[in-house]
Amino acid sequence: MSTDAKTPFDHVNDTVTQLKEMRHYSKGNVERLTTQWLLFDGDLKKLKQADRIEDLMVRAAELHEAIEAEIAVLEDLAVTLQPAAEDASGATGTLH
Repeated sequence: MSTDAKTPFDHVNDTVTQLKEMRHYSKGNVERLTTQWLLFDGDLKKLKQADRIEDLMVRAAELHEAIEAEIAVLEDLAVTLQPAAEDASGATGTLH
C-alpha cells in the first residue's frame, strides 16, 4: 500500500505500532541504566557524575511515561477512525 493511499486510520495505527516499539526499547534502556546505577552509584558519586546520570534516568522515565500516554490517546482515536464493517450478508443477498 502506498503512503498516498493510506487512510487516517492507517496512519494512526502505524504511529501506534512505532510508539509501541519505542516503548519496548525505552523500558529496556531505563531498566539497564537503573541496573548500572545501582551497581556503581558510589563510584559515580565519587566521580561527581551521579547527578548527571540521575537526571538522565528521570528524563528517560518521563519519556517512557509520555510514550505510554500517547499510545493510549492514539488507540482511542483509532477506535473512532476505524472504518465500519460492511454487512457481507446484505451485499450477497441482493444478487439473487
